[in-house]
Amino acid sequence: MQGMLTRLTHLGNVAPSLSRAVHSGTRTASYVASQAKRAARQLTSEEVYAREDRYGAHNYHPLPVALERGEGIYMWDVEGRRYYDFLSAYSAVNQGHCHPKIIAALNAQASKLTLTSRAFYNDMLGAYEEYITNLFGYDKVLPMNTGVEGGETACKLARKWAYTVKGVPKYQAKIIFAEGNFWGRTMAAISSSTDPSSYDGFGPFMPGFELVPYNDLSALEKALQDPNVAAFMVEPIQGEAGVMVPDPGYLTKVRELCTKHNVLFIADEVQTGLARTGRRLAVDHEAVRPDLVVLGKALSGGVYPVSAVLCDDEVMLTIKPGEHGSTFGGNPLACSVAMAALQVLEEEKLAENAEKMGQILRSELNKLPKEIVTTVRGKGLLNAIVIKETKDYDAWRVCLRLRDNGLLAKPTHGDIIRLAPPLVINEDEVPAWFSLASPVETHAGRRPIPRLLTAVLMNGAQQWR
Repeated sequence: MQGMLTRLTHLGNVAPSLSRAVHSGTRTASYVASQAKRAARQLTSEEVYAREDRYGAHNYHPLPVALERGEGIYMWDVEGRRYYDFLSAYSAVNQGHCHPKIIAALNAQASKLTLTSRAFYNDMLGAYEEYITNLFGYDKVLPMNTGVEGGETACKLARKWAYTVKGVPKYQAKIIFAEGNFWGRTMAAISSSTDPSSYDGFGPFMPGFELVPYNDLSALEKALQDPNVAAFMVEPIQGEAGVMVPDPGYLTKVRELCTKHNVLFIADEVQTGLARTGRRLAVDHEAVRPDLVVLGKALSGGVYPVSAVLCDDEVMLTIKPGEHGSTFGGNPLACSVAMAALQVLEEEKLAENAEKMGQILRSELNKLPKEIVTTVRGKGLLNAIVIKETKDYDAWRVCLRLRDNGLLAKPTHGDIIRLAPPLVINEDEVPAWFSLASPVETHAGRRPIPRLLTAVLMNGAQQWR
């Protein structure tokens, strides 16, 4: 061992090519002292922003607020200010922040067994598989981790089914997507994207992916006439595109067309599913049954990455051992958390609550000034408002002003603000958002939220015109 250390020391002294790598891992005494000093006090928001900017990749543009705690529908920043959460981590915390039942399941399993890989059986995976397949009415589930992995898994299943069951010539299978879709940023996901910020500069792209306009049944029917089409993958409501709700009957007709042309209907329910839109799944609004359902986000209540693909044996069993998998997919910790998260949705009737609260929310949003808010749309508690944009007045600035008044939301596509609070919101708390008769604490003092929203929008419009 001493000889090895001597040789390594010698190499470090004589090899310039190694010098930078060796020294990049060291920390000076002043650095260590500064870190110790920081640890002894709470960082300010500005210091949190600066540290992320210094050490992290610049692939996100967050709203400037530094959060450290969450509970139910609220979050607190590092200075102790409380905010209403109107994003819910893009619908990952449908059950509310740090739901006690989910956290208890996490802690109990984490102290027992977290990961075995799929090289061995574990005692939690089968229990989870039985629970989720019975709940949603499918033969099988394939567990993964992130939503985009769920989408990739669905695409692989569709292609394998096309070759082994439908009889599509090898490597000629096509998958149709709707324009405006968003299901992640892997190479496959961006290959189906129509958003330049997702795909520009990352080609060449995945072959066999084609696009049709969203909510356009005639275009879809024409595309499905190609005998090599394996599947149509679609969000029942397009979330990232701005909460785009299709016409009534659209999903019913999608099901009919896919059945007619022997094409798999893949419902991407990562954001819309799990009670968010007022039903267990968004497709339940039209009582249709997709061939594959992709779930994620709220499948863990926001405490752990868990995703899943549900389908029947005809599709699922086309994939054999070694053809698809994940080291972490189906691990005991994920299974325990996911069962608890699903139980919370059912036991607390969060789909019913989302339907009821969503109707109240949209009713109040429709009272906002039409010269500023041009459109209100959504289902359940997945909603959006469209801001009348000018060169000096846009959704980002509105969100900054809402933040200053104690409400967190995030814009999408410049003029759209998504409004999606946790589903645990109740009628007693609704007035705290909107009722003119019930003032709430904000950074600016006690002011009613509808007046607050109107003031933010109207004052901003006057200021920035």
